Amino acid sequence: MPGEYSASQITVLEGLEPVRKRPGMYIGGTGLAGLHHLIWEVMDNSIDEAMAGFGRRIKIKLLPDHRVSVQDEGRGIPVDIQSQTKKSALETVLTVLHAGGKFGGGGYKVSGGLHGVGVSVVNALSTELKAEVVRDGKVWMQEFRSGKPQADPVVIGEAPGSGTTITFQPDGEIFEDLTLNWTTILDHVRQQAYLTKGITIELFDERDAEEVKHMRHAFYFEGGIASFVRHLTRNRHPLNDPPMYAEQRSNEILVEVSLAYTDDFNERVLTFANNIFTPEGGTHLTGFRTALTRVINEYAKTNNLVTDKDGLTGDDVREGLTAVLSVKLAEPQFEGQTKAKLGNPEARSAVESVVAEALSTYLGEHPADARRIIEKGLLSAKARLAARAARETVIRKGALEGMALPGKLADCSEKDPAKSELYIVEGDSAGGSAKQGRDRKFQAILPLRGKILNVERVRLDRMLVAETIKNLILALGAGIGDSFDLKRLRYHRIIIMTDADVDGAHIRTLLLTLLYRHFPSVIESGFVYIAQPPLYAISKGKKLIYAYSDEERDAVMREIRGEKAQAAEAAAADTSLAAGDEGTVETETAVVEESVDAPQRQKSIPMQRYKGLGEMNPTQLWETTMDPANRVLLQANIDDAERADEVFSMLMGDEVAPRKRFIQTHAKSVQNLDI
Repeated sequence: MPGEYSASQITVLEGLEPVRKRPGMYIGGTGLAGLHHLIWEVMDNSIDEAMAGFGRRIKIKLLPDHRVSVQDEGRGIPVDIQSQTKKSALETVLTVLHAGGKFGGGGYKVSGGLHGVGVSVVNALSTELKAEVVRDGKVWMQEFRSGKPQADPVVIGEAPGSGTTITFQPDGEIFEDLTLNWTTILDHVRQQAYLTKGITIELFDERDAEEVKHMRHAFYFEGGIASFVRHLTRNRHPLNDPPMYAEQRSNEILVEVSLAYTDDFNERVLTFANNIFTPEGGTHLTGFRTALTRVINEYAKTNNLVTDKDGLTGDDVREGLTAVLSVKLAEPQFEGQTKAKLGNPEARSAVESVVAEALSTYLGEHPADARRIIEKGLLSAKARLAARAARETVIRKGALEGMALPGKLADCSEKDPAKSELYIVEGDSAGGSAKQGRDRKFQAILPLRGKILNVERVRLDRMLVAETIKNLILALGAGIGDSFDLKRLRYHRIIIMTDADVDGAHIRTLLLTLLYRHFPSVIESGFVYIAQPPLYAISKGKKLIYAYSDEERDAVMREIRGEKAQAAEAAAADTSLAAGDEGTVETETAVVEESVDAPQRQKSIPMQRYKGLGEMNPTQLWETTMDPANRVLLQANIDDAERADEVFSMLMGDEVAPRKRFIQTHAKSVQNLDI
């Protein structure tokens, strides 16, 4: 009834309550990404000070009890009274949303923060936070609990210089897991050091006093993003050396760009605005791409490397490109607090102007490199035309053979993609078991014979000749390349199901490479899974117990042996009671020892080690790997696109040396290696 809805039912959240109520609105979520986002927010403030010219060193410490400390040598957060709140500026910054030195124009010319909610959000989502400020020879300190101040700032000592140290402990009631990932933090810190050349960022891992392996890393890069590009291309053959680099101000926007071409087939462009990574690009990326395509075409035509009718497209000139683009502007307009995309229209014209001028100069000064870049673009154009013809052939052929579905596909009757799943199964025998054991309503099966083509080493035109890949493209139904449309995807659960051995792992890696390189949005949308078939089947009477690891197998075996021992003890006790009390202890002990310790008892438990999915009958495959009520699936995701790209290139690319180093480094950590 409308009358029941009154003003008394309207809730007003004050202070930092909205953050604790809806943390995802401010940090993107309460998983590991959100947890690490707290560090980035505090670190951004320290980098803002460095970009403003105050302090050249930042220290980040991971401490026991999941605490984190970030220290800078900036000006120190002011501690005098703020006129609007009548509280100290320190308390205001830490407890009031949209409060900071990034709005009026006087505090920072350039900053990563936009909404002024960063450090206050960290405070709200921490059980404890301590702020220490060095200013005017004094050390000020203020403590907070769940965002609430415990007292006013107080002077706790004297010290020279200036700076701010924020120490916080994330709230275990807010976050799903408080375990910080060292590699994630290390990569982010390295990235920020590249983007702010000339500053030193130190990272300390002091969580375990006995663990000294990762005690300290320090990053300092005089070359800035040019060094970053060299780092990204270190495992590839460069076509131009040194990388192009430019740093120039246009329309009050500082544009810094560096690019290099390699013999790779993939494009990798990382964009940043005020040191904030913008994975979805934005206006600065649009300006960069426009200038790149225009300048390379102009140079090629001027030097008679292409004709007027054979111009290169944007895709052609970006094949094999690795670039880092960083812009710094006074008032960035991001989409959302997580700042995934830049929206400032003036950034496009500024970047386009700077890149066009710098690239024209570079190509003119490096004619041999310019020729190699354009020749690669021409090869890409030929491959693009061949790929289009191959793609049209695949789609046309599929349509003629029955609604574009391959013959090996056993489709499901469900037409709603959200309720449908596709099992990509290794081998015809396992595919046969999966077809018989599946639920035909929502589970489709596509068997693969042998190992698919390694798409990391070939262009799209060659890839589309492979029958296995064509079948998979047709089964997914979303097209590929220019024609790909995620809305046409026929299944929202794509499950890779391979044997639990080396060959199975290789096939799984090849499939993941294909999906990552040509269907990245399918992984990003959370549609790709990896099935986890059991390794062992252990008989317990007439019942089979499945174990998915050696540890689980050992636990099951111990449990069964223990139950047998208890049964034997009970039987022995009954026998001794019937015979008299004299033999009770002796007989019971003998039975226990024989049941628990004797090797022959352990061997008497029937157990099967599955070497392949084909060893399971349809019922077993359904019970263990396909039944939604019992199965275990691992979801594939891309937490770090840069790192993922690097790993795929290293493991699946042409360069042998990086792969050899990786194998040598991690060989000792491999478990359950079947040879």
